Amino acid sequence: MEIIHTIGRRKASVARIYMSSGKGVITVNKKDYKDFFPVEVLQAKVTQPFKCLDLEGKFDVKVNVNGGGTTGQSDAIKLAIARALCELDPEHRTLLKTEGLLTRDPRVVERKKPGQKKARKKFQWVKR
Repeated sequence: MEIIHTIGRRKASVARIYMSSGKGVITVNKKDYKDFFPVEVLQAKVTQPFKCLDLEGKFDVKVNVNGGGTTGQSDAIKLAIARALCELDPEHRTLLKTEGLLTRDPRVVERKKPGQKKARKKFQWVKR
């Protein structure tokens, strides 16, 4: 099997993954994913596409991720892995789609407007 390269995005995070057959080693920015994401919920997000298809321990994944925070980065990795599994076998697509793993979450931070404190919050108004 050759190396499959896909990209996943979430908020300001961009994850580029390189997946090949192996023993299930996942490295994120040259660290083990358990060291990179110390929270168990984020670790579960990264491995969710493999658990959904019962393919844990069959692929090695190298991830380069940058931008955003830890939650956005883990979601970006999850999307990239799901896309790579679809590229590997198109029959995986239906199961991953029903689990919602192929949906790119379009929500991003709204910009700050002039004359306001934040995107929606206004400056305090005093009548007297």
